[in-house]
Amino acid sequence: MSYQRETQDKELPLLEHIKELLTRIKRVVMILAFFFILYFMFGIAFIQIGSFTVPILYPSLYNSIAVVFVRDFIDRELPVGLKPITINTLDPIFSGLSVAAYLALFSASPFIAREFWAFVAPGLYEHEKKFIRMTIVPAVLLFAAGSAFAYFIIIPFMFLFVYRYDIALNIDPTLSFKSIVSTILLLMTATGMAFELPLVMAGMTKLGLVKPQTWLQNWRWGVMISFIIAWIISPGTTGGLIETTIGTILSALYFAGIGVSYLIAKKSNNSKKVITK
Repeated sequence: MSYQRETQDKELPLLEHIKELLTRIKRVVMILAFFFILYFMFGIAFIQIGSFTVPILYPSLYNSIAVVFVRDFIDRELPVGLKPITINTLDPIFSGLSVAAYLALFSASPFIAREFWAFVAPGLYEHEKKFIRMTIVPAVLLFAAGSAFAYFIIIPFMFLFVYRYDIALNIDPTLSFKSIVSTILLLMTATGMAFELPLVMAGMTKLGLVKPQTWLQNWRWGVMISFIIAWIISPGTTGGLIETTIGTILSALYFAGIGVSYLIAKKSNNSKKVITK
């Protein structure tokens, strides 16, 4: 009897953690579903109330928020003369679903971060909590900067290159509608994640996994890996121009990460000296 009671006492915390995790996952799924339905099945109309213009939501599958974003993709990213075409029957629907899912994930990210933080925070030390709180805003800004770089520079240049190459080959300049949307979303996501490099370096230094001197001593590897990442996420159809641009920017971010790592290490050493005294 005592053995059974002791075993239950040991297993109860684990079961409670699993139950809490499932509850938070359920909340995240519900939040994602809410935003997905909002973007995929509702549009925005503007009504005039006195001297104010007020946006309102209304059910619309053909003029939804996701559809508006897809139209902007086509109008902004494609050069004049490059025509999107539908190859498979459900390509437009799948494209709208992809954009709605991307927007839902982006909109729900603060709620996802909150649920994740609430789950892991009790098991962290105070300095770890402080560091994570400090990295939230830089992480969002770096991802946004990378996505914007892809959206406004990489993708338009890539489609322009494809269009001019089609003209040079004397073929009809058309692209699959599904491939246009998937390429835009993929490049925005990949470039946004690549721009998180300095934050990853700073985090590894903060956790004591890599010293700042190690980052500096291996800067050649850092630059080489930056250009490898640029080669992976770039469209590969620009004659090396975009690859070189991305590689140069990632290399600069690598050296920025070295600087941040030195600052973190210096601050940690000062804190240890104060504690010792």
